[in-house]
Amino acid sequence: MRRALGLLIALALCPWLALPAQAQPYPNRPIRMIVGFAPGGGVDIAARVVAQKLAEGLGQSVVVENRPGAGGTIGDTAAAKSPPDGYTLLMTANGPHAIAPSLYGNLQYDIFRDFAAITLVNANQYVLVVNPSVPAKSVAELLAWLKAQGEPQTYSSAGNGTPAHLAAELFASMAGVKLQHVPYRGAAPALTGLMSGDVKLLFSDLSVVAPHLKEGKIRALAITSLKRSPLMPDLPTLDESGLKGYEAQVWQGLLAPAGTPPDIIARLNAETVRILNMPEVREKFAVFGSTVAPGTPAEFDAEIHREFDKWSKVIKDAGIKAD
Repeated sequence: MRRALGLLIALALCPWLALPAQAQPYPNRPIRMIVGFAPGGGVDIAARVVAQKLAEGLGQSVVVENRPGAGGTIGDTAAAKSPPDGYTLLMTANGPHAIAPSLYGNLQYDIFRDFAAITLVNANQYVLVVNPSVPAKSVAELLAWLKAQGEPQTYSSAGNGTPAHLAAELFASMAGVKLQHVPYRGAAPALTGLMSGDVKLLFSDLSVVAPHLKEGKIRALAITSLKRSPLMPDLPTLDESGLKGYEAQVWQGLLAPAGTPPDIIARLNAETVRILNMPEVREKFAVFGSTVAPGTPAEFDAEIHREFDKWSKVIKDAGIKAD
């Protein structure tokens, strides 16, 4: 009887004994931040800047875990299958998150069902650049020259289905011109192809082309954001150059698995927005030609929907297929 009574008392006390562990405030252990790209790239750099400051603000280590491959989709897949407890985050880009669903039919995640948006982190604009042999000093002159040619002129990109490829197809569609795509295996080879004269034009990150612009090896005609870049304030946008509403960018953003408690999402959003508004953080991103873009989870979710709708139409209209 005494043994049975003791067991009953112990069972009755179990929930009360567990309360202190359950009531511990978030976070009470290390957090991992999945990145679907190799170390040293734009998404990895953004993740490490945010992770360092996030660890300081939350009082727990935030470990960046690189899961490269398949254009970033391996990282998105890993995050989508992780527990929604606030201890797994995903730093991703619009390539695997807003573009890939229209290119691949076998993705193991649904961008609208499997993720909870935290905040957009930063955005990089593209620059429309041409080989010096192209007799154009403006977008208007480029379009006149393209339309006067007897055949479609060539442009390079880092590969089929990449954001730069889609930026060029959007340009061709809105401008009413024909272009011939020459895919390369990476941004650097694509730029080399332009400088050598193998192709005539290219959409590329400002940070990639800036050194060569100064040397006169290529010529910049416009930037792809709706507003001029503070890094090149004299360079007009495509929007103001006649292609009204044209916008193409590469962005990075922070998400969590769907089902992550709303209070944790709100905490992570507040901390990340605070970090991105720090002057030293803004300066770090500016070095790479990037602009911080903090906002609410709802704003980031709306941006994902908008990007998906825009690029899925471009992919369908241009008949683009992934390698």
